[in-house]
Amino acid sequence: MGKAIPYGIYDVGRNAGWVSVGRDHDTATFAVESIRRWRQAVGHRAYPDADRILICADGGGSNGYRLRLWKWELSLWAQGTGLAITVCHLPPGTNKWNKIEHRLFSYITMNIRGGPLESQEVLVQLISATSTRTGVSVEARTDDGTYPTGAKVTDEDMTVLNIEPHTFHGEWNYTISPPQGRSPTSG
Repeated sequence: MGKAIPYGIYDVGRNAGWVSVGRDHDTATFAVESIRRWRQAVGHRAYPDADRILICADGGGSNGYRLRLWKWELSLWAQGTGLAITVCHLPPGTNKWNKIEHRLFSYITMNIRGGPLESQEVLVQLISATSTRTGVSVEARTDDGTYPTGAKVTDEDMTVLNIEPHTFHGEWNYTISPPQGRSPTSG
């Protein structure tokens, strides 16, 4: 049967969810790829003139505020798209305040409860069938990519990232802009 790893994006403005269901590992690379896929499939059409994106993330897991790989992958994405990416992490221990938990995943959980999860395709269909009285709609897609664990980002690697910490808790709130000069891909 394998495993299924859901990574969700909740667009507050559109009241819509996107869930990427991976098969490999829940890494920072998978998390950023899920956001990238949302942007390609939905976000670009919904916000064609956007030059920045705001990501509200919990404080741990594959998109944790301490993860260098998360910031590295976001920087690669910023470089490829030209987007400025602002990330605001919820403080440690408060991830249940995240709107994605209350407005998306709680309903997904209720929708799939009791359903036999015979395959990843069934799970993707059940997630996609999730809706609420308040109009939340959900789109889900399978991600067959491979995301190896153990990737390292060195101190030197971090120096090339164009990260601007915000005044208030810069460790949790920062903007990653497309790099200037030496970039993550130029070594």
